[in-house]
Amino acid sequence: MAGDLRFDEGSLSEREVNEAALVASRAFYDDSYFRYVLPRDTVRARVQPMIFRTQLRHIGPNAKIATVRDERGAIVGVSAWMPPNAWPPSLRVQLAQLPGSIRAFTGQLGALRTVGTYLRRLLKVHPKEPHWYLMLLAVEPSMQRRGVGAILVECGLGLADHEGVGAYLETQKEENLAYYRRFGFEVAQTLTPVVGGPAYYTMWRAPR
Repeated sequence: MAGDLRFDEGSLSEREVNEAALVASRAFYDDSYFRYVLPRDTVRARVQPMIFRTQLRHIGPNAKIATVRDERGAIVGVSAWMPPNAWPPSLRVQLAQLPGSIRAFTGQLGALRTVGTYLRRLLKVHPKEPHWYLMLLAVEPSMQRRGVGAILVECGLGLADHEGVGAYLETQKEENLAYYRRFGFEVAQTLTPVVGGPAYYTMWRAPR
């Protein structure tokens, strides 16, 4: 493992959930999808941490959340992998996420509609065969290109390979496609759920 980085699969405390959510927010702050949904910088800076905090806090009992820590123990990367047959989330998980989602999008009804359109389209094409789903991968911007993301991707692929199932992810960035191909993923579909909005790319890695 590069330098003093440490991989951690332990449960996150409330403080660590907040820390991981802020890492994800900084990682996705200038993402084309989030800029399209939440074009105002101040709104995006407020809403994104709430979105990621809700996802990580109420992700479901079988999800695998992993982090990478620096030499001080600070979180510099986080991933969330969903096991086979865990997506979409159960009704119980969706209800647990609802209050946080409502708080995040208060006063942002148009953004909520756009997000709903994207989510419905992505759900429609989500693979039905057993697989591990990389729901979230985020690395602190200052720590990118230092192997943090690879550590987090490979931990989930190890689970998929152990079970002999595929792996699946979605990315909003075309420049990420080459990165994920290094791990055996290939583009499955290119989606544009909203006319004029940014594309989403789905990627599949066949069972090994």
